[in-house]
Amino acid sequence: MNLKNVLVVDDHPIFADAIKQDMLQNTNKVNAVNFKINTAFTCDEAIDIINKSQITEPLDLVILDINLKPSREHNILSGEDLGIKLREYFNNIKIIVLTALNNNHALFNIFKTIKPEGFLIKSDISLENLSSGIKNVLSGQTVYSNSINNLITGQLSNKHVLDDIDRKILHYLSLGYKTKDLPKIINLSLGGIERRKKLLREIFDTPSRDDKALVETAKQKGFI
Repeated sequence: MNLKNVLVVDDHPIFADAIKQDMLQNTNKVNAVNFKINTAFTCDEAIDIINKSQITEPLDLVILDINLKPSREHNILSGEDLGIKLREYFNNIKIIVLTALNNNHALFNIFKTIKPEGFLIKSDISLENLSSGIKNVLSGQTVYSNSINNLITGQLSNKHVLDDIDRKILHYLSLGYKTKDLPKIINLSLGGIERRKKLLREIFDTPSRDDKALVETAKQKGFI
């Protein structure tokens, strides 16, 4: 049987374990695949497994939640940042994003930055659907739930995609940092940060120079 090295990342241990057990008991029978499955419940745990996998066995498949607490030790703010790192580290990896997020702007941003082979909304699927999705992704197909298909169709003209620096600016502003202090922790000049903030205010349609409104809107849209 073909062996696949898998990582399941979700901040709900019971949910992550349910996915693991279903894959071991059901999905491998369908695919004639043996799975070696690790689970991680935080960004830090996921990064540790990812780093070890670079040395030992490359990851073949990651099932990735987005709503994760920021890393304390690494420059990772969410599952979206993890997905971007996974693309950098593993050439042949397949990523299935499995999230409860329901904000179209945030979801479309994830679609553009991670480019997942599978993109599923938790409320749209069951474990049976997930097993089928895993099978299809491993066979080379892309699998999107209905909500994502509708989103992609409706957002094709959207040119605004928030990158790593944008998300860091929003994150540190939400922690109470002043704009003048951001160049000390973000590799960008003060002028560059101000320009980024101006564009973010335009994207989120918030008042000029109102950081609180910008942060609150970013939270509502699922970026923080």
